[in-house]
Amino acid sequence: MTNKEFGQAGSAPQEPAGGAKQYRRREMPWGRLPRPSRDGYEEPNGLVVVDKMQGVTSHDVVGAMRALAGTRKVGHAGTLDPMATGVLCVGVGRATKLLQYVTGTSKEYVATIRLGLETTTEDAEGAITRVLGCGSLTNVFEDDGKRLATADEIAARIEAAIAPLRGDILQVPSAVSAIKVGGKRSYDLVRNGAQVQLEARPVRIGRFEALGLPSSTRVEAHGEWVDVLDLDVIVECSAGTYIRALARDLGDSLHTGAHLIALRRTRVGSWTVNHAFSIPALAEYVATGEPLPMVSLADLCRGLFPCIEVSGEEAALLRNGQFIEKRPWPAAPAGCAPGEVAVAFSDCVPVALISRRSGKLKPDLLLSL
Repeated sequence: MTNKEFGQAGSAPQEPAGGAKQYRRREMPWGRLPRPSRDGYEEPNGLVVVDKMQGVTSHDVVGAMRALAGTRKVGHAGTLDPMATGVLCVGVGRATKLLQYVTGTSKEYVATIRLGLETTTEDAEGAITRVLGCGSLTNVFEDDGKRLATADEIAARIEAAIAPLRGDILQVPSAVSAIKVGGKRSYDLVRNGAQVQLEARPVRIGRFEALGLPSSTRVEAHGEWVDVLDLDVIVECSAGTYIRALARDLGDSLHTGAHLIALRRTRVGSWTVNHAFSIPALAEYVATGEPLPMVSLADLCRGLFPCIEVSGEEAALLRNGQFIEKRPWPAAPAGCAPGEVAVAFSDCVPVALISRRSGKLKPDLLLSL
């Protein structure tokens, strides 16, 4: 059976001559994708680390992976905005059951923050709302007048503004987020003109550093040319952190205003851009009949949870929903926080996620039949 091609999810309404709405598939930048042969086909189970390109949604990537993997059982861990690029972890088959745990791992980003302007969305996709300029950062006021700050003074001011944003902090999420307010997504409310104020949430910023001095550029805002500064940064953070909100808060501290103009996620948990494949690259594997490169279900479990080896008899009990005898709880994998969930392995096969209950080990989620 030869490879077939089929289009991507995503549609735009049209008004045909008859008056009823029809939908046309939205063209994706990777074009039409091959479908795996059904000869000897077995549904894949694992994690595909995708390098998302700019201008497509995370849902677009899921649609592409459904085509390439030949299954509807596909989901992603941690949305990336269309403007953003980089690591998007996509679960296929039984690995979709573990995506909530992938989402909960730490992340790393590189970003460019534009100082001097604020926008409605706190990134480059929004309309400019305030033009503050960068004088508060670049000027020094002394008794005998004003002078330009030196490079060292600018670096020190930026560091002083970043320092309080490190560690365990309370962050007010970006109003343009998927958080629900009164049953509606916050970003939908904002786009409809509503004023949304979200409650602060605890996050951990393990690293937030400027990558050198900001570069100067001139942009048009409200019909005038404005001098702004673009600052490259690197951020390592916990799940739930909004990089746009970090940019906003940095701009507030510097009295310049700020918004995000570029964002690339370089790591999710232990998976980095070095492990990632673009959709066109993945399509080449399918077109040539090669299996998709993916993290196996077993390796995914080892990267997320403490592992406990069980006997074949115990594995059968777990598969039947029964408890097994407790044993010492192993350490969490490097980079993962200690948790109350482990994975039971039998003969190198992940059987179930387990937790401690009443002096025994209880199956919470089956991973194999």
